[in-house]
Amino acid sequence: MKDIGIAIAAPGGYALDEAALARGIARLEAGGCTVHNYYEPANRFQRFGGTDAGRLAQLEAAARDPDVQVVIALRGAYGISRILPRIDFKLMADSGKLFTGYSDFTAFHMGMYAATGRKSFAGPMVCDDFIRDEPVAYTLDQFWDCLRGPVHTVRGTATGNPAVDVEGRLWGGNLAMLNHLVGTPYFARVPGGILFVEDINEHPYRVERMVLQLLYAGALEGQHALVLGDFSGYRLAPFDNGYDFDTMLAYLRETLPIPVLAGLPFGHVKHRCTLPFGGLARLVSDAEGFDLTVTDYPTLARPYV
Repeated sequence: MKDIGIAIAAPGGYALDEAALARGIARLEAGGCTVHNYYEPANRFQRFGGTDAGRLAQLEAAARDPDVQVVIALRGAYGISRILPRIDFKLMADSGKLFTGYSDFTAFHMGMYAATGRKSFAGPMVCDDFIRDEPVAYTLDQFWDCLRGPVHTVRGTATGNPAVDVEGRLWGGNLAMLNHLVGTPYFARVPGGILFVEDINEHPYRVERMVLQLLYAGALEGQHALVLGDFSGYRLAPFDNGYDFDTMLAYLRETLPIPVLAGLPFGHVKHRCTLPFGGLARLVSDAEGFDLTVTDYPTLARPYV
């Protein structure tokens, strides 16, 4: 991890705790990284990490910085949707930077892949993965191991998954953001892919509805598998009458034309893997869980893959 130039940009929300942000930057520097922070707390605007023009400028400055190898989103929340038409995805792709983030940053992954085919990383953000009082070793180890490459493996554990052995380009992210992009130029089409999804505070019926939206829009056509990450934070009500996440999952498995697996350690949780968006993945599962092995993606040693 020595001598890695890290850029921080805030295309979405702002840092809620400036002292914690300073602690996170210090932690990165103590690990041997050189941090180039393009987020300025004083420039936050409403719920965003700056005006639309300001947040776009942060991304562009990070992409143009010759001393930066990795660009990490400050946090998610909301914001990229407002600047999608103005992001120069060719600039982002040609920069050779390794862009990472999740949640709202899903729109960036999708938009850049749709426009250029450039791969990126569904992975940690500065807030809150690097600012925790007690960092989660699994999350940070996954990130750095993935960026070093050239092979990255994630183990998922869940009972009841179908047995599969498939290969395809790995894509996906936050389910609500994917639905948001359907029908737009920023929705990447990935023939023969493996789709992963996650979300937070979404009732099972809403998860079902969003997955059906992808089905009806043709986004699942030709896909080799759908892999579910974490979907916590919701509340059931008495009138759900037995309709819970497992019931919804059973319905999806009966309805979708592709295998549906659960147990991916990815989402709005502390214990989170890193996934190379656009990498070539092999998914092998059995009754105890699955292994997702990804190759053919950019790394710190080979950024222009």
